[in-house]
Amino acid sequence: MPEKFQAVVIGGGPGGYVCAIRLAQLGFKTACIESRGSLGGTCLNIGCIPSKSLLNLSEEFHKAKNLSSKGIEIGNIKLNLSKMMKNKDKAVTILTKGVEFLLKKNKVSYFKGFGSFKTKNDISIKDKDGKESLIHADKVIIATGSEPVALPNVEFDETIIISSTGALNLDQVPKKMVVVGGGYIGLEMGSVWSRLGSEVHVVEYLDYITPGMDKEISNEFMKILKKQGITFHMQHKVENIKKNGSKAIVSTIDKSGNKKNFDCDVVLISVGRKPNTRGLNLEKIGVELDERKRIKTNKNFQTNLSNVYAIGDVIAGPMLAHKAEDEGIAVAENIAGQSGHVNYDTIPGVIYTTPEVASIGKTEEQLKEQNIKYKIGKFSFMANSRAKAIDDAEGFVKILADEKTDKVLGAHLIGPHAGELIAEIGVAMEFGASSEDIARTCHAHPTFSEAVKEAALSVDKRAIHS
Repeated sequence: MPEKFQAVVIGGGPGGYVCAIRLAQLGFKTACIESRGSLGGTCLNIGCIPSKSLLNLSEEFHKAKNLSSKGIEIGNIKLNLSKMMKNKDKAVTILTKGVEFLLKKNKVSYFKGFGSFKTKNDISIKDKDGKESLIHADKVIIATGSEPVALPNVEFDETIIISSTGALNLDQVPKKMVVVGGGYIGLEMGSVWSRLGSEVHVVEYLDYITPGMDKEISNEFMKILKKQGITFHMQHKVENIKKNGSKAIVSTIDKSGNKKNFDCDVVLISVGRKPNTRGLNLEKIGVELDERKRIKTNKNFQTNLSNVYAIGDVIAGPMLAHKAEDEGIAVAENIAGQSGHVNYDTIPGVIYTTPEVASIGKTEEQLKEQNIKYKIGKFSFMANSRAKAIDDAEGFVKILADEKTDKVLGAHLIGPHAGELIAEIGVAMEFGASSEDIARTCHAHPTFSEAVKEAALSVDKRAIHS
């Protein structure tokens, strides 16, 4: 007889393992199935965490090369890429083992293998040797994440034509890299390799980068990246990519019909991600998908089958680890009869380049589209004492507030530690705060956070330091 569980989570990424832990905390006999062989999903193994390690290390390398201008003179700086990659891998290993410990601590049964549906309650698990076992579940939560999208007729070899996964594991710095797509993943990885010495070209179909972001921030972001040496080719469509020995040729056509070829050592395709539902046998049990092959769910994350739920990248919404985590907790609490929910209006997005870019709530473009009257408060880091003192003063804070009520509707930052500063605004928005509430809160001096306060003051045209 198969072992019986009250709840089984398929997928051990940020959404899945968090969901499993919360279910166990709520008293359910819970299992978590993960096929990768290590927990943490794309984020921890081949995404957020290793990329942030390389972003940090490449920035340290870049800073070290420029210390002499600030009065710190050292000898020749050399890059040891192999050691840098080992440092990145060490961080990943420690964190994945940490997640495994958390499952054990919370008495979640962890199964290593590929999970799929036999029936809506019976889950098959195949290990790496092909051995199959079966478990029974009263409730099943699908949290299998997403995978990179390739271009038509182009296959990743993760050596010359690479996805974000390959971009984290190059064994040498390419002389020339072409990044297809101006989204946050491509720009983060492009920044890493640019700082380490690669000539980076970004090919983007649209006339702006980071689609969905506030346009003013997007424009400023591109200006800064250009100054850092990244070259942009906007409104260029990729027609094909061909390997030429140990190199690649990227053929494009621009909006005027002009064709251009890019010879490069490596081409990073970063045009988005798609739900990873292959092999789950969803069609066999009748789980409904939408037109983009995402799993359809109701507000309680329940599919058309009453005992099957889905969260994270396999359902609609931004493909972000923290969104998946919040959904994991919400669905666990809903299953327990509580009132779990996710406020999709206050999910922050962060790009971990230098400077960082962060966003929460509505953009100006969205407010205009929805005919919502708003006020803007802006403050430049050039006028922030802490930023100027450490010579890290590019960018600004922008707060959007309702014209009548002054309620904060959104905020968009580009500058030092933007990913941390956005949290203050997230808390304010969750409490329905006005820009005046932020402005009248005492902020320590000298800190980067004073720029948030000044932007809030600026909404009412009373900023002090600009």
